[in-house]
Amino acid sequence: MTIQEGDFIKLSYTGKLEDGTVFDTTDENIAKENGIYNEKGIYGGDVVVAGAGHTIKGLDEELVGKEEGHSGTVDIPPEKAFGEHDPKLVESHSITKFQDRKAYPGMEAQIDNRKGVVTKVIGRRVRVDFNHPLAGKTVTYDYTIDKKIEDADEKLQGLLALYTGITDMDAKIQDNTAVINIPNELTFNQRWLMVKGRIANDLMEHLGVEEVQYVEKYPPKTIKPEESELEEETTAETEPSGD
Repeated sequence: MTIQEGDFIKLSYTGKLEDGTVFDTTDENIAKENGIYNEKGIYGGDVVVAGAGHTIKGLDEELVGKEEGHSGTVDIPPEKAFGEHDPKLVESHSITKFQDRKAYPGMEAQIDNRKGVVTKVIGRRVRVDFNHPLAGKTVTYDYTIDKKIEDADEKLQGLLALYTGITDMDAKIQDNTAVINIPNELTFNQRWLMVKGRIANDLMEHLGVEEVQYVEKYPPKTIKPEESELEEETTAETEPSGD
């Protein structure tokens, strides 16, 4: 079965640098062998939509036209991987930006809501590179298109896992509407607040639902005596007098 743009697929892959260093993989054993294992990571393959930009451009383009079950290797230049290295994104900042932390080369830094890496410390000035860590590098991906996904609920769960890192969320498609119950741990998660709009757009565009509903549930609240009294006073003040 040939993969076309818009198809949901389960994709397994391992990304390597030109020297063979593994920087990303969906294989748990390979991750452990190369010291990049993440206990909170999801292994066993990602669900992506072919041609939708869910992975880097060079790999995304490679998927379209291949057959279900196909395995291959592709070399991807910087412009279709993580971008060229932009000298303008290497900036000098005052060491006061780091407050009580001691800045040193290789240290991850977050300045003005941007993530970067310290490359040099000179006196009270710190040079920070805000390029992607793999910018300017040619990368190689070994990949397998495990299967094409047809089931709507599996597509829904796959996209949610891709964006949130959470599998088996309480979500379903009902009457052409995707109803997603938000886990408490995501309620104030900054990344979630940024991506939930993209998830909704992807679901409407690629899954064909007409509406996406995000539902937040909270456990029943035990009202303290003083809160109860306050509510009673407020109610008494706002109720019609009957005159």
